[in-house]
Amino acid sequence: MRTLYIECNMGAAGDMLTAALLELIDDREAFLEQMNGLGLKDVKVGAGRAVKHGVSGTSMSVDIGGVEEASVDVDIGTEHEHGHGEGTYGGVHPHGHSHLTDIKTIILGLPISQRIKNNALAVYDLIAEAESQVHNKPVSEIMFHEVGAMDSVVDIVGVCTLMERLAPERIVVSPVHLGSGFVRCAHGMLPVPVPATAYILRGVPVYSGSIKGELCTPTGAALLKHFAGAFGPMPEMIVQKIGYGMGKKDFEAVNCVRAFYGESSASRGTNGTVAELRCNIDDMSGEALGFVCRKLIQEGAFDAFTTPLGMKKDRPGIMLTCICGVDRADEFAAALLRHTTTFGVRRSVLGRYMLEREVRLITTPFGQLRIKVGRGYGIEKAKFEYEDVAALADKHGVSIDEMNRKLWGYLGKGEHKE
Repeated sequence: MRTLYIECNMGAAGDMLTAALLELIDDREAFLEQMNGLGLKDVKVGAGRAVKHGVSGTSMSVDIGGVEEASVDVDIGTEHEHGHGEGTYGGVHPHGHSHLTDIKTIILGLPISQRIKNNALAVYDLIAEAESQVHNKPVSEIMFHEVGAMDSVVDIVGVCTLMERLAPERIVVSPVHLGSGFVRCAHGMLPVPVPATAYILRGVPVYSGSIKGELCTPTGAALLKHFAGAFGPMPEMIVQKIGYGMGKKDFEAVNCVRAFYGESSASRGTNGTVAELRCNIDDMSGEALGFVCRKLIQEGAFDAFTTPLGMKKDRPGIMLTCICGVDRADEFAAALLRHTTTFGVRRSVLGRYMLEREVRLITTPFGQLRIKVGRGYGIEKAKFEYEDVAALADKHGVSIDEMNRKLWGYLGKGEHKE
């Protein structure tokens, strides 16, 4: 299983996440061309090398009309201020503000895939909900500072674009280092983590250390919360690539986000073992059970499904089954106990036969989409990702079956590009 592990020992900001993921792809210049070709007025996106404590990585820059967003960490005891990039609300600049509806209109009008748009809008919804709660205002009244808004649009769309290109099947994020102290922003001096970041990261393992400064921003927090399937230590995996996304500030520790990309051990080879977790339920609604299945899949289960059955006291019931890696069985058993009404979960360890799989991103006249290819035991088969076909069918106003026929017809000509 293609796995992405994001290490947030020095927190996370939008530009740092973008830079770390950028180091994982080969066509970095093409990505920068795409970002600069979004049509955002007066926006220039760049990437350069940065070295901190002898470690080399990538640092992103987003210039909006000659201004680069900045926030200011404050040492209350000495009134000493430390400026840095991609901040909470940014320094105070003589620019206007934008409503959430303005930001969404911008995103919907960008030349990017529907999946990228959906992910970017979902991330912005997390930020807007947090700001709404913090300021006790309806989401419709939340304002985004002009420079900071465009900076965040680039960061959020950039991360969503890179996630689409990398197409990880499992995303795990480490506990998030928040930093400490205070940060100066448009609203004055706020404690670290600022209220919006704290709200977004509810339910996420976080910690604060001796480093003074804002390490995790609302943008970084929202991106992590949206994409993470799980939070915890690095899973056992064969690492193929490592990306270093450098922050703008200098500390006694290397200020970076690290991204590890590779294959998780649970899916190594064509065969292996899996854990099957089961529980019987007769007192939950279909909607609630559907939520549990979606939650399990989002957190990295190989499969989750329900089977009707007859239970004691002549009650109709449902058996909920979760298939997962043996190394994560305890984690998913806890999830079943947490999200369902059951008092117990049964566990079996099963062997399985698997085809070796790879997912490719291909370009067709109808748009880009992913194709899954399986090989092994003298067999080779392929299928398009359903969500991609559905998005293209919707875009071109045709049925799923017709879009599948068009795509396979074009693929048969051997003219597609990867």
